Amino acid sequence: MKDFLIFENLSKSYSNVAAVKNISLAINKGEIFSLLGPSGCGKTTLLRLCAGFETPDNGRIILDGADITALPPEKRKVNTVFQSYALFPHMTIRENIAFGPKVAGKSKKEVNYEVDKMLALIQLEYEADRKPAHISGGQKQRVAIARALINKPQVLLLDEPLAALDLKLRQRMLIELDQIHDEVGITFLFVTHDQTEAMSLSDRMAVMDKGSIEQVGTPVEIYESPVSSFTAAFIGDTNFLDGWVTKIIDKEYAKINIDGIGKIICFNDRKLKAGDPVHVSIRPEKINMSKTEPEEHRKVNILKGVVENMVYVGTSTKYWVRSGEWLFTTQKLHRRYLLDETPPKWDDDVWISWHADDCYMLEKYREADEQLLTIPDIEEPEDDEPNLDEDESSQENIITDEENKHEK
Repeated sequence: MKDFLIFENLSKSYSNVAAVKNISLAINKGEIFSLLGPSGCGKTTLLRLCAGFETPDNGRIILDGADITALPPEKRKVNTVFQSYALFPHMTIRENIAFGPKVAGKSKKEVNYEVDKMLALIQLEYEADRKPAHISGGQKQRVAIARALINKPQVLLLDEPLAALDLKLRQRMLIELDQIHDEVGITFLFVTHDQTEAMSLSDRMAVMDKGSIEQVGTPVEIYESPVSSFTAAFIGDTNFLDGWVTKIIDKEYAKINIDGIGKIICFNDRKLKAGDPVHVSIRPEKINMSKTEPEEHRKVNILKGVVENMVYVGTSTKYWVRSGEWLFTTQKLHRRYLLDETPPKWDDDVWISWHADDCYMLEKYREADEQLLTIPDIEEPEDDEPNLDEDESSQENIITDEENKHEK
């Protein structure tokens, strides 16, 4: 695939606040590419720059070999699907979809033919004469997509199109979006703050934070091989450990010393040397937990711990296990009915273990990114014993007050 949509050194600021910082990005023809990040990271600004709704302070936007940076929105071969749908309430579904071709001056016969194709694509042939107020949120979203696609854009821009839908409807719409993409085959640029949406739908994705791109890759690459602490913590959940390399075991593995735990073995993908500092990420589902000590293996790390907290979420239970000075998050999938087993509970002694290959070295680490982790507040037990000193002091004050009254 060749680079089809290119952002070249793009920057955009509002009132001296940088929303997009010198971003360069290439998107392939026909792929679903997602911009993922928290609110304020710059993803929507980047989409608006592509649509022509904003003008960059610096940089260029190239679409299929042509520089479109200075073109107005109506001259660009891109169409946008907004989170709010932006349907005309006084028009029927058919009339909403037909709006673009009519404005373009196409014949009535051609318009009807194209609209019928779009109605079939979104499976709303029998709802064509209804108005937006009389259809569901998911149907409105499909109409908005059809109204954009009927203009035959080279790129479809989707600005958090599923944010207003409930969970089940979002899950269904993700499948439908994928099917629509397979039918039309054009490039989709999808903006979302929802990791599940991006991971489920994308061919590739860019994780953004504070106006910059943290990492670009396939969903598998980004989840399994995060380059930064932000990516590791924002996509799913993880455990962070930090220490230094004490020994290079062989070409693939290194021994790391972690204060409060001791030495662990980690896959040395960054080819660090003895003495180098290191930060690692371990996904909760990679950590096994058991009540009995697992068998030793030279590439498996084994620690003893105590369950400090747990949350049952149906398909799995998330545990927080204290080992030494560290609190580990692990996740146990329920493959069988929970009553058929005796799971660990609060304050139980357990063993946790993980393979060295599941211990991933980070290239960039920021301590602030640990705030993104789902770590419960472990409260210290309250001291219920009365403070005798305070009680005696209070009693003395009462006696003194009484004595003063009598003197008066």
